[in-house]
Amino acid sequence: MRDFAPLRAWQVLTDTSLISQRWLQVREQRVRLANGHEIDSFHLIQGPSWASVLCLTADEQVILVRQYRHGLGGPSLELPAGVIEPSETPLDAARRELREETGFAAEELSLLLTAAPEPARNTTRAHFFFARGAVRVAALALDRSEELEVVLVPVAELLELIDQGQIVHAAHIGAILLAARRGLL
Repeated sequence: MRDFAPLRAWQVLTDTSLISQRWLQVREQRVRLANGHEIDSFHLIQGPSWASVLCLTADEQVILVRQYRHGLGGPSLELPAGVIEPSETPLDAARRELREETGFAAEELSLLLTAAPEPARNTTRAHFFFARGAVRVAALALDRSEELEVVLVPVAELLELIDQGQIVHAAHIGAILLAARRGLL
């Protein structure tokens, strides 16, 4: 493994809250970089971290969800995912979201990747898990703000969906490609 020299963190000189809502906090900071340069107005976006599951059924179907995404202005085919509640571990959240959004459960989930979806200005972390052998155990239990459909896709077709632009969520694409690289798909 390659060793990198440590980098010095930026020094926060001032810190002002601009927006403080349940799912979004925006802070304006004045910061000093390690080289001494100061940025008068750096905007830091804080939101909840989330967990997601790349999950295969017993018959090698990938469990996806399809839903409207307002930022995209259209449909998005994604892995089951959701916010990690304050009392949960990422693994607990992944299990809960899989069950709530799809009705499926799997015996064992293993951590695939923890990533920073947008590390320049956003503090959110995404925790991706991998599971196989999932079975349907319950009806969907969606939040009032969720409208989605469960889509089962043969493993052999998953990468084609990325190529066709059907799966567009960049962090989900990264997790899928990593799983394929590791021979999990």
